[in-house]
Parts: sequence; structure tokens; C-alpha cells
Amino acid sequence: MTAPLNPESRREALARLAADELDVLVIGAGVTGAGAALDAVTRGLRVGLVEARDYAAGTSSRSSKLFHGGLRYLEQLNFSLVFEALKERSLALNRLCPHLAKPVRFLYPLRKKVIDRGYAGLGIGVYDIMGAGRGVPHHLRHLSRRKTLEYFPSADRSALVGSIAFYEGQVDDARHTMMLARTAAHYGALVASSTRVVGFLREEDRVAGVIVRDLEGGDEFEIRARQTINATGVWIDEIQAMLGGRGQFQVRASKGIHLVVPRNRINSTTGLITRTEKSLLFIIPWGGHWIIGTTDTDWDLDKAHPAASQADIDYLLDHANTLLADKLVRDDVVGVYAGLRPLLAGESDSTSKLSREHAVASPVRGLIMVAGGKYTTYRIMAKDAVDAAVHDLVPPGASSTVPRSCTENVPLLGADGFTALWNGRAILAERNGLRIGQVEHLLNRYGSLIGELTDLIATDPRLARPLDSAPDYLKVEAVYAASHEGALHLDDILARRTRISIETWDRGNAAAQEVAELVAPILGWDAAAIAREVEHYRKRVAAERESQHQPDDLSADAARLGAPDVRMGGGR
Repeated sequence: MTAPLNPESRREALARLAADELDVLVIGAGVTGAGAALDAVTRGLRVGLVEARDYAAGTSSRSSKLFHGGLRYLEQLNFSLVFEALKERSLALNRLCPHLAKPVRFLYPLRKKVIDRGYAGLGIGVYDIMGAGRGVPHHLRHLSRRKTLEYFPSADRSALVGSIAFYEGQVDDARHTMMLARTAAHYGALVASSTRVVGFLREEDRVAGVIVRDLEGGDEFEIRARQTINATGVWIDEIQAMLGGRGQFQVRASKGIHLVVPRNRINSTTGLITRTEKSLLFIIPWGGHWIIGTTDTDWDLDKAHPAASQADIDYLLDHANTLLADKLVRDDVVGVYAGLRPLLAGESDSTSKLSREHAVASPVRGLIMVAGGKYTTYRIMAKDAVDAAVHDLVPPGASSTVPRSCTENVPLLGADGFTALWNGRAILAERNGLRIGQVEHLLNRYGSLIGELTDLIATDPRLARPLDSAPDYLKVEAVYAASHEGALHLDDILARRTRISIETWDRGNAAAQEVAELVAPILGWDAAAIAREVEHYRKRVAAERESQHQPDDLSADAARLGAPDVRMGGGR
């Protein structure tokens, strides 16, 4: 049996968080915080994880959705970060979450025959050698112009002279982060979303826990913990301010936006990576779509809902079109999403030059802060944060110590048995009355937990049907999001448990009513609650659309703030 995340398990977790003293409390259920909770609980500690909104609601659902080593960091000669990331990529693809992470081939187009092939070839060659045997095929190839066009028929033939082919890893970031939290709960962590920290408990010169508000019910209560880890990313300074001072490092938010366009608008069998004047441009295969990103600009406006402006969208379209014969236009864009990278502030004026390495500090006894880093290296950040926290848990001279991190060998729920089930997917399809393509879709999202979904279908065969307005997903997936994956609101399901919000032309407006009615019995919604959830979601979509027609960040932010957060009190 696996530990489901649902309203009942949340109520139980809140009750125990209020009653028990923890060894470690983690604030923030992005990838680093969820990873820290899993790291701590698998060391045998009593652990809590609280999140003000939804799992991965911030940065961790809005990335480029890649496990990658970071080609750009080779230019900075940051070999240690690249090597570390390539090792973590291998672990994710091969051991920790093979159901969620997959290798994907990319082309690096070359525009100048001699200079590009020598310069880029050397860099990618070093990258490939560093990652040899680490999760993706060791298969760097220099391709001629003719061979490049076979892989990438949509290429602007005048814009390239050849390419270099290599592999990266891809992951559904929101599902991966949620599954980290769920795996932590499976091992005994007390996990609760919609639970906002509003203050700290102090005992003399140390932090002894936090005061939280339940954003679903409105109650406030204390959570006592021997050590608290602040893993709130771009909010880390705001949480620190509750103690009345600054931390030992500062985090700057860098906005990165991505566009989603239909797969048939670009004829290519591979993803594409190329340089821009500021960073790298990715064109990434994503099911029936392409993801195009990203930007890298300073952001000091609303952190909960960063907005993409018309200027951001035009920037990405313009750069993508330098590679394409059939140019993309605004009407090709199905979805847009914007996220904030938490970068450690340094001397540089440009966020694109700030470090992606992470830092761990303890500004006051009982409190650990972790910030910076990149999605791929979340497990190392989590380990380092927990290492710092447990340093003070065992008094000097004590006979026992806290065990070392073991998450390198702890697969996420759904990973064990995935390969065997994949090999038997035709039999699975026949037994459950599904098409093979549907079973493949479920295995790549739930892995060996697929049996929990087919059990729901056996109870109600109607759940095997696709959603009317988002047929890439089955009705059972919406139900399962609420019954097992901790979704409490419509936005959680349409934007993170599924990606209907960026994969459908209407951004999920039509699916909102259907999904709300499916999950209402699980979440305890009456007709008024259904109507309220649908209205909130549609206002969110309208505000996002409006923001994306604004010329700059300031006006885009103002437009996006026209839709309040569905959780009580809004914001974080």
C-alpha cells in the first residue's frame, strides 16, 4: 500500500503536526523542500513538510522540464556543477524515477562551418564525455547539413551548415516534485499543503518551530520542531524577515518564460538547443507539443504569479524563428507559463550571470536556509540542508548519530517494477479494456502505481473514458489527483497534476466544469463550491491571457493580479 495524499490524510497530518514535536520541519514543498523531507524521513527522523499553496506551485512546476548538466556552465568553467548534475541526471533516469524521466535526443544547429563546429563541438564533446555512461546514450554525433535536414526538416536551410546530436533527460517537473512529497509521506513524513507559515516560535536564542495558518479552514496553530529548514526558494528572504533580520545570503528572482506550440508546427524528430545573446534557447518535444524557452530577466514584482509579457513572448518567437523556415506566429502559441529561478545574488548586474550553485546557512540556531541551485541537483541541495540540520540534533559525545543520506538508493513511488510493467503493457491494456497508447500514457505518469488507477476504473468503468475537453487525459486521472495526489483545488489538477492549462487552446476553460464535477465527491464540494472553483480558474486564465498582451513586466504583473489566488488570503 502507498500513502495517498488527500483531504483525509491532510487532516490527520495537521492534527499530528500540532500535537507532536518533530526532529525536522521543512517549509516549502518545491523540489528542494520535498527532497529534503524525503531525505530526512529516510534517515529515521520525525519529519513534517508544509507548503503554503500546492506541491510545486512555484518554480518547480515552471522549469524547462529537463534533467540536464547545464551546457552553459561549461563556458563558466564550472566543471564540478556540470559533473554533479550529470550524475544526478543518471540517477533520475535509471534508478530514482524512470517512469517520470526519459532521455531525449537534441540537435545543436551549427551556423558557421569551421568556427561553430570546432567551438561547439569541443564544448559538447567535453559535456558528452563527462556524462558518458550516465543515464543517456553516449552518442555525440557531428551531422552534415543534409543529415541535419533529415532530422529537422523544418530548418531554415540558409541558417545552418550542420549540427551536433546528443542527449539530455526530460521530466514532468510538477509530477516529479509531487511524487517526492508523496514518497516522503509514504515513509512517514507529515505532509500538508495549503499550510502557510505566519511566524516563528522562539526559545531564548533558537528557533523552536513555526506558527502556521490552515488556508482551507482558517485555523492557526503551532508546530514544534528541533530543526526547521527554510526551502522556500524565491520567498526565502520573506520567511527570514519574520525573524526580524536578513539571512546570510540574498536570493534574486530571475524570470524564465516558456511557450507551448502544437507538435505539427515544427517538423523535427529531435529537440533543439541553440545559443542566444543571453543564454540558451530550447525547443523541447513534449507529447503532442513543443516547449520553447527560456528567458532570463530580473523580476521584483509578484512572486506567486509571475507574468509573461508580450515582449517576452516576442523574444522567444523571434529567436526560435531564426532556426525555422516556416515561421511561428503568436496564434500558434497554445500555452504560456512563467517561473522564477532563485539565484544567489552576487556582484553581477545580470541574473543570467549569477550562480546556479546552492548555499546552506544557519542564521540562527534551529533554522537552516537552503537556496540557489538548479532543478537537476535538487537531491544534493536537500542532502546538504538535512546534513546541516542534523548536525545539532545529536549532542556531542552521544553514542548514536543520525544516519547519512540514503536517497541515492530510494526510488520514488511508481519506479519499482516500472520496466517489467512497461514490457507487459499490451497485456495490461487487454486486461483493463484500454488501448496500448493509453496504458503507455499512464505508465509514463504513474509507473507501477497504475494499479491504483485501474482499481478506480474497475469500480467505475466510466473513468476509463477520456475527458471530453482534454482527451489526452482520462477521467480517472482527475479523480486520482484528488484521491491520491493531494490536489485540493481545480487549479492544482489542471495546471500541475495534468498540464491541461498549457496544452489546450482554451487553457482548460472547457475542462474546468467537467473536472470539478468529477472530483467534487472526494473534495466535499457542493454546487456552490463547484461554481466557485470554476469561476476562480476561469478568472486565472483570463488574467494570464490579459497579461500576455501587455508590453512590459509592470503592466503584465498588474493584469495578472486581477485574479486572486483560490486559497484563503491569496498570495503565499
